[in-house]
Amino acid sequence: MSLCFATAGATKALVLSAFTLAWTHSIAKVEWQEDWRVTPAGLELVQARVKGTGPGMEPPPEARLVDGWFQWRPQRAPMPEVVLGNSGAAGEWRLCHEGTCRTLSEIVGHPIGANVTTMKICKDL
Repeated sequence: MSLCFATAGATKALVLSAFTLAWTHSIAKVEWQEDWRVTPAGLELVQARVKGTGPGMEPPPEARLVDGWFQWRPQRAPMPEVVLGNSGAAGEWRLCHEGTCRTLSEIVGHPIGANVTTMKICKDL
């Protein structure tokens, strides 16, 4: 399956079945990570991790502290798309796959800036 990113007049497809989405919280400067799967039903959030806590970013009660990260398994149905905002205050979203992480700007080939990026399964690839 392929994952498509649409942002600032560009679309980029990546052939992969699983990836980690990582970012830094803009105010607390705390690292977040989410593990995703690309499935025929949509984008499935498998696990979430946060390196600390702060206002508006508390881990849920079921989270467990493992190696310095609060980890949990969100219970939600696969989503047809995920919209990623970018305030520009904390750096960019990063996509990690097979041990390599790249910013969304690196993936699409030009700076994204404060534009919104839509992440979804590519239908025509």
